[in-house]
Amino acid sequence: MNILAVETSCDETSVSIVKDGSKILSNIIASQVEIHARYGGIVPEVASRQHILTIVPVAERAFEEAGVSMKQVDAIAVTVGPGLAGSLIVGVNFAKALAIANSLPVIGINHLEGHIYANWLTESNPELPCLCLVVSGGHSDMILMEDHGRYRKLGSTRDDAAGEAFDKGARILGLPYPGGPAIQAATMGVLTSISLPRAWLRESDDFSFSGVKTALLHLVQGKDSPDQTWIKETAAAFQDAIVDVLVSKTIQAAARLNVRQILLAGGVAANSALRSRFLVDSPVPVLIPPTILCTDNAAMIASCAYYHYQTGTRDEVELDVIPGLTFGNGKSGR
Repeated sequence: MNILAVETSCDETSVSIVKDGSKILSNIIASQVEIHARYGGIVPEVASRQHILTIVPVAERAFEEAGVSMKQVDAIAVTVGPGLAGSLIVGVNFAKALAIANSLPVIGINHLEGHIYANWLTESNPELPCLCLVVSGGHSDMILMEDHGRYRKLGSTRDDAAGEAFDKGARILGLPYPGGPAIQAATMGVLTSISLPRAWLRESDDFSFSGVKTALLHLVQGKDSPDQTWIKETAAAFQDAIVDVLVSKTIQAAARLNVRQILLAGGVAANSALRSRFLVDSPVPVLIPPTILCTDNAAMIASCAYYHYQTGTRDEVELDVIPGLTFGNGKSGR
């Protein structure tokens, strides 16, 4: 079956058509990074207006690339949350209009669950039960996935998410937005003797990155006229501190729970240091999506919706956005 999915939770406008939950026929993504870079962060009103301008052309390109027509689509999927309210509204209303006009079922998807299903778009299907680390600008969650639709949330961030910490750390260091890619670029091939603290939160699967961010701020404030070499080494130390905590705590939980695989998901999963560290250190097999599927995209939403569709999940046209949606225990957290 073919599922058309719409993703507009933040600043990417994406429409995808996926066959049988795993074969990407098209996955068109229109990024707003350059628009928001001038502001040093995402401006919600600007993001929602840009979605309005681009969603129809993006959808047209998705159909063209997939080589299918609306008559060959079996269901419409759309992200309902979490995310920016204005951005979500554009995608949900567009998806509902398509569903109504073509008498198709609509399926609302939790954006965080969608990130996990990017792993079902790889060459090897994940083995369950698995441990999912979902790391992005707004979320750092550790989730036990026992089966499709069966989740247990083990831990989350108590303050800054990993992606948020990267953005704030880059700003402190004078690096451009978005912070994660900027820090990764600055630290390629850099060795550092600088050390920054880690918040281990013993006896817990939670994360905390506000402390290392504050330590970075104090370090920079105490340095007179830092040169580029020092900035790069400090950025490397900051990245190492975040990666060390994410990898170590996830591997410890995977061993404790005796899972078959670790799945990475979310925008921060595109970080090369994080990916490399997991592949080197983990005794448990690690599955990581291609970088294009780590950041926000509609293909992951379509894949997730396919498995919900198989269990009879359908939503009514009254479906609405849930900007503050979290990932809870049980089916999809909705």
